[in-house]
Amino acid sequence: MESITFAADRPLDFTAIGRLCIDLNANEINRPMEDTVTFTKYVGGSPANICIGMARLGMKTSFIGKLADDQMGRFIHRYLQNSGIDTRDVVTDHTGAVTGLAFTEIKSPEDCSILMYRDNVADLLLAPAEVNETLIASSKVLLVSGTALAKSPSREAVLLALQYARKHGTKVVLDIDYRPYTWASTDETAVYYNLAAEKSDIIIGTREEFDMLEKFSDNPEHSDEVTAKQWFDCHAEIVIIKHGKDGSIAYDRNGGSHTSEIFPAKVVKTFGAGDSYAAGFIYGLMQGWSISRSMSFGSASASIVISSHSCSDAMPTRQQVDAYIEAAGRA
Repeated sequence: MESITFAADRPLDFTAIGRLCIDLNANEINRPMEDTVTFTKYVGGSPANICIGMARLGMKTSFIGKLADDQMGRFIHRYLQNSGIDTRDVVTDHTGAVTGLAFTEIKSPEDCSILMYRDNVADLLLAPAEVNETLIASSKVLLVSGTALAKSPSREAVLLALQYARKHGTKVVLDIDYRPYTWASTDETAVYYNLAAEKSDIIIGTREEFDMLEKFSDNPEHSDEVTAKQWFDCHAEIVIIKHGKDGSIAYDRNGGSHTSEIFPAKVVKTFGAGDSYAAGFIYGLMQGWSISRSMSFGSASASIVISSHSCSDAMPTRQQVDAYIEAAGRA
């Protein structure tokens, strides 16, 4: 299988559901957080970043999510609108929930960490009644972030969205996006991740994230091939397993495997790479490109973002990615 087929008769290319939060990235690079004094505010959350990345690449996008009724929530909403993302299904919470915050520590390009504040966050209060079936039916792709499965009612909202996607032939991309501090237990994580993966057409995650997904599976050697086959027995058409600096490998249901080349980067921080990779990869597939070409485009996009201070603000345009690939001598 060289690529994947998407519905051609949809007014929207891409819809994401899940986390909308704030990234506060350290301005004092090469310092521990204890000594960091100033931070720069950006829109954050993996599904938000991926959706912004798709919009930056010229795709018609929308978002399903819930924001706090506070200054940060209004900042996020305005940013999404200014990015050209349809926000009609981004609703506001009125229970007093807050916006999630992620403080980033950049000790060095290789030593980065995130301090998350996720108690009583609005994005996990998205309810099933707030999921628009018509919107999902009008989209070629639905992206689901695994973090949105961590608590009710958000998990039920996401499972309903997956049901709508399967009903209407909307392709589902699952970004595993495992954040341990959001979950009550690893057993719970594995159960709900499996429910989502069974309904997904493209599954993207690190080797460690797939290990979490497979907690109850028989794969003691952590074999990538065994992992991929498990999901091909469900709906999956492509499974991508990321191995950090060693690149990634994509498996297709026809038995093919595809590797991703690495592009040079002047690394500022490591986070954001997965989100920009996902946006670039999905974009490539939606252009009808081969899996390998889509992976290369995603890798170049990731290199651009990790060379920048931000994640969402740094999501590149098609022209920027093409220029980056050409400059690296890979065109």
